[in-house]
Amino acid sequence: MSPVGSRCVGILLLVSIPVLLHCVSACVADLCNWRGSGLACDPRARAVQQVRLRCTEGAVEWVYPSQALRVVLEPNLSSARHTTACIKPFGGVGGASVYMERAGELHLLVAEGARSDKVYCFRVDGPQKPAVFLQAGVQRDISRRSVGFRYELLGNRSSAPDLRASLVQAVCRPCNDAELLLAVCSSDFVVRGHISNVSHDAQQQTSSVEIFEARVYRQRSGAFERDAGVTGGWHGRIHTLLQCQVKAGGGQFLFTGAEHFGEAWLGCAPRYKDFVAIYRASRQVRQNPCEFPLD
Repeated sequence: MSPVGSRCVGILLLVSIPVLLHCVSACVADLCNWRGSGLACDPRARAVQQVRLRCTEGAVEWVYPSQALRVVLEPNLSSARHTTACIKPFGGVGGASVYMERAGELHLLVAEGARSDKVYCFRVDGPQKPAVFLQAGVQRDISRRSVGFRYELLGNRSSAPDLRASLVQAVCRPCNDAELLLAVCSSDFVVRGHISNVSHDAQQQTSSVEIFEARVYRQRSGAFERDAGVTGGWHGRIHTLLQCQVKAGGGQFLFTGAEHFGEAWLGCAPRYKDFVAIYRASRQVRQNPCEFPLD
């Protein structure tokens, strides 16, 4: 994550959060990411640093956490409606607890010192902008302390606070022809490849599909990596719901879907030869929504 400059000014504001009614130091970050230091605050002022981010996804890193940081997610998209905010902490949370703020009340997500790679989602309907609140613990030595998270704002998703319900729109049935053609045009990733293995996680209620000898037509965040061998193919993992009962199969598949927090989640996944037949038929009658490079 690249550091993003911010403008900070001291202003007097009342924070509508119980037990936290004191001076707020406001910082505005004009881009998607923010990286800052708790040392910027006067330790005697009991200040709450406030950051406003203007994108639908990005990252926050707070080094040397001190006192409190409030991150308001306020994208510059007046026509967009985002009903769900999701955050994923950076592994261990060192030096601060992470809360979500809803209607002026704080709800603990990750306690200070805890390790979590879980995605936390919460509803953001209503006039109040979604916000994440970080409360630093009392530290004798703040060196090597940092806390951070990645965030995404989503629309038309479930309100349940977990990854399965809020981030995944897995297709547990075969896509019809129209859905498949649209998925190839609009998905975050489009990859052709073989399935090498399928593993299941009963606790998380998810399955992981390992793809090899792949050709990547499109991807958004680097979920698939190029092999180091002579062939120069690609490999990666695609996640889906355990209830979809995905099994390993022979032959080539065309995988499409969404990417969240650097992970690929399955959408439509026909056999490649079936997709080719559907695409050629639609192109012949000029009903293909976009062009796709057939071999």
